[in-house]
Amino acid sequence: MPTSYNPESQTSHAPDSPRSSESPPPSGIQGDLELELLGLANALYNLGTTVINDSTKDRDRPGGAKLVGLGANEVVNHLMSIDNKAQDIRTMIPFQVLSDIDNARNPMQLTKERLERAATENQFMNGKIAAIHSYRKLLNEALALNFPETAEYLHPSQDDIKMEL
Repeated sequence: MPTSYNPESQTSHAPDSPRSSESPPPSGIQGDLELELLGLANALYNLGTTVINDSTKDRDRPGGAKLVGLGANEVVNHLMSIDNKAQDIRTMIPFQVLSDIDNARNPMQLTKERLERAATENQFMNGKIAAIHSYRKLLNEALALNFPETAEYLHPSQDDIKMEL
């Protein structure tokens, strides 16, 4: 029989995981659902290895059931249990997150990339604002130097500057 995969037996956790694999699941229905999802992952892994290793396609097992059928039944039972438990959970998951998962993208990585992009755009905009203030100061100085009669209008008081911001 194939070796069973146990995601809880790993000593390290994924770098993007919000908690280590050694920590207990949350209490209540969400913890039960998390354990059921881990069981489903284990059942799917076992089913995959069973399909690969199953060389008895035409012969039945002595008990009357093939290993692939038993594995498929285990997966179906986990899915049924997850569906039943999901009825009691009101947590909404954004469609974009589900779409990212379906497209084999890590939502945590996408969130990190979006935050980095927002920070970069923020720095870029701050640079533009600083450049405009610097240009305005230089322009006002040049206008005041060449047109002294406009100097009182070109150098606003600090209160006027604060009001503009």
